[in-house]
Amino acid sequence: MSELAAFIRGLPKAELHLHLEGSLEPHQMFELAQRNNVDIPFESVEEVRAAYQFNNLQDFLDIYYQGANVLLTEQDFYDMTDAYLMRVAEDGVRHVEVFFDPQTHTDRGVEFSTVVGGIATALKDGRQRYDISSGLIMCFLRHLSEEAAFETLKQAEPYLEKMIGVGLDSSELGHPPSKFARVFEKAKDMGLNLVAHAGEEGPPSYVYEALDVLKIDRVDHGNRAMEDEELVRRLVDQGMTLTVCPLSNLKLCVVDQLTDHPLKEMLRRGLRATVNSDDPAYFGGYVVDNYLAVAEALALDRDHLAQLARNSFTGSFLPTSDQEKHLREIEQYLSGL
Repeated sequence: MSELAAFIRGLPKAELHLHLEGSLEPHQMFELAQRNNVDIPFESVEEVRAAYQFNNLQDFLDIYYQGANVLLTEQDFYDMTDAYLMRVAEDGVRHVEVFFDPQTHTDRGVEFSTVVGGIATALKDGRQRYDISSGLIMCFLRHLSEEAAFETLKQAEPYLEKMIGVGLDSSELGHPPSKFARVFEKAKDMGLNLVAHAGEEGPPSYVYEALDVLKIDRVDHGNRAMEDEELVRRLVDQGMTLTVCPLSNLKLCVVDQLTDHPLKEMLRRGLRATVNSDDPAYFGGYVVDNYLAVAEALALDRDHLAQLARNSFTGSFLPTSDQEKHLREIEQYLSGL
């Protein structure tokens, strides 16, 4: 392990942008397909990995939804979540706020209780097993209707104590945030935090809509906000967190190469940017991989990396006292080097 990789691995950090279904590794997909007697359109793990070549977000989503078909039982969702926590514990992750897409499963006939039961139990056990605290965010699929999102929110009501917020993901282009204005207003009234994918493939106007119409508390991705100077200033002034996913951006051709990535400029401009893995099984890397790749591509120094780690806690939905505890851990780590 390089000196830089060792530094990043030891740095206490949080992950704020992770789709649990996107952490399902090819070997897990095969194991669950066999366990549940589900046919998948691949003959080997190698064939799955060969299919992970995407030209855009939709290319990825097509195979992502195929992979999710193997998830049927509460144990499946538990095992997937536990495997993710075990992996990120190795990366020095202390806290996670993870997404799940219930509609991907309920539309296949899987009960909502099965999905949230397996995930929430694994997250609870992860506090003891891996010393990782967590929050669960339920995402609405934006290519479906707002009516379908309302139905999902209704299904979630008995389980709200297991969740910290709602989000918006899936195909961004053609599905502006404003499409979900009323369901986000309802979720806010229910006491949930609000996040949304905006400005990944969609234009800066989608970020404005997420802020002004959905009234979100955090922007997922946000890359294209950099195209609008007024928007950048507003995000800085509001202290709005951006959950940036470098290797995902590269894999989905949001950037042509990591040397073009706006992360360093985000930090220079004072944006509260964070580094996350998005769908690590599909995009070739977990948190440390993302930190390391962007550090090397953009010549980020230890001060940059420490700031990204700080941002990951101050941008979380943890209580202030817990944020401060983690910030002290970062300073102790840095002072001990």
